[in-house]
Amino acid sequence: MKCKICQNESRKIFDAIILNKYRVDYFYCDNCGFLQTEEPYWLTEAYGEPINISDTGYLQRNISLSKKTLFLFLFLFGKKYKYLDYAGGYGVLTRLMRDLGMDFYWNDKYAKNLFARGFSHKFQKIKAITCLECFEHFNEPIREIENILNISKNIFFSTTLLPIDNPPKPEKWWYYGLEHGQHISFYSIKTLKIMAKKFHLNFYTNNTDLHFFTEKNINNKIFKILMFLSKFNIDLFIKKIIKSKVIQDYKFIVSNIK
Repeated sequence: MKCKICQNESRKIFDAIILNKYRVDYFYCDNCGFLQTEEPYWLTEAYGEPINISDTGYLQRNISLSKKTLFLFLFLFGKKYKYLDYAGGYGVLTRLMRDLGMDFYWNDKYAKNLFARGFSHKFQKIKAITCLECFEHFNEPIREIENILNISKNIFFSTTLLPIDNPPKPEKWWYYGLEHGQHISFYSIKTLKIMAKKFHLNFYTNNTDLHFFTEKNINNKIFKILMFLSKFNIDLFIKKIIKSKVIQDYKFIVSNIK
């Protein structure tokens, strides 16, 4: 099977049972460290619900990532630009970012916008994009990233890294998501470096699950520091430099109700 990142030949390294019924082969690329399933014929069934039932960390993850996104985008770009949560699920992150004061918008081809209605992306000029817990869902990663880069050359994304040269066995790594079948692409740090080079972007990472493709040239230590600082209470910091959009958005929505 051809690798979907570098087009080298991938080798089968194991198989696993997905959705408790489909035996699926997994193929590893020794050239770029990318792991992919066989062609995912089960996806229609896997996406019966866009957010899978076992994702119990959905809200906690969005709250945590909203703080990390705020520190990164506010420090690198500022508060005057428009931003986008790509494949934004039910709109939780978009709403959280607007609550924090950032001008965020939402899009998603599969999920319904429940929490950020009125703020869908409609061709606004976008400075940077979040793509959180999406890369592992991409069946054609290169094509999907090309689509994203048509919107912005700055992408903050999360996906848990695959150990280089030693992919865990199916029973040893929860991130395969065998019970829901939605995770079909897995990236090592080597994979992401090759992808960044392909698209002529700079690449920064915390070496575990948070990553940044960008046209900006920064020190990787700055990226790691910003991710670290986001763990602390930020309320006082926020209120001094940026104003929540909760009331502004309420007035906008009310004035446009017909």
